[in-house]
Amino acid sequence: MSETAPQKILIVDDAPINRKVLGELLKNEHMVIMAKSGEQGLEKAIQHIPDLILLDVMMPDMDGYEVLQRLKANPATMGIAVIFITGLDRPEDEARGLEMGASDYITKPFHATVVRARVALHLRLARQHRLLESLANIDALTEIPNRRQFDQTFIYECRRCARAACSLSIALLDVDFFKQYNDHYGHAMGDKALQGVASVLRYGLGRGGDMGARYGGEEFVVIMPDTDHIGAVAVAEKLRHDIELLAFPHEKSSVAGVITVSIGVATVSGEQLACPEDILKLADERLYLAKASGRNKVIGG
Repeated sequence: MSETAPQKILIVDDAPINRKVLGELLKNEHMVIMAKSGEQGLEKAIQHIPDLILLDVMMPDMDGYEVLQRLKANPATMGIAVIFITGLDRPEDEARGLEMGASDYITKPFHATVVRARVALHLRLARQHRLLESLANIDALTEIPNRRQFDQTFIYECRRCARAACSLSIALLDVDFFKQYNDHYGHAMGDKALQGVASVLRYGLGRGGDMGARYGGEEFVVIMPDTDHIGAVAVAEKLRHDIELLAFPHEKSSVAGVITVSIGVATVSGEQLACPEDILKLADERLYLAKASGRNKVIGG
């Protein structure tokens, strides 16, 4: 995010008058997004990834505590600062929210000066936190998610797909004969090749829910939620093809004159989602088969 870009604030409140008052207070300096229920608030939080959420505690169907719990359980939204908007004034109510991860409280009726001051404070902290998080979750060389970010997202998606009774697919990619490439062309060119592969993962995945990450060394991984086996193999084959089209010369490869990758794909659902390590093991076994059977290919079982 640019330092000069307006920061996004999501206001979640079932009362129209509260949304109107808060929106009028904040809209001149910030991008304001409105939601009138907890469920809609969760949807808009995932869609927009705001810098700050002002969340009403007392709402029908899904109260603020449940919304906060779900936000903190999702890697995509867990880092968003949340200020509770509440008419509750008991210390135990405030303590409960803070223990669950709320950043602050604003009590009703609103005082404009207090609202602006607390919002400004938490937006400043959010900008600093976002910078630190990006540094911790992005691979420095390739500028795509790193192993840490993959692990967090993978666990979350396994749980989500288990609840939704849908499939989850994983693809493990390994650059063919990468040691020979490094030895022949040097590590600087090796780094450029890895950056090229990463660029395909960054721009070649068509759906917002898919994620490519650097798994370690010359290995990469792709998470494809809500994707069946046929769809996952098709995505993997497109990635393999697009990486070959990068046309990084590789004189020491015995399968092609350019950089290529071998890919193993695993698709699971139901009870299998309870064991994320088994999914990775299955993808790794298929990656091994792809390499053992000639490389520069996709094996999906």
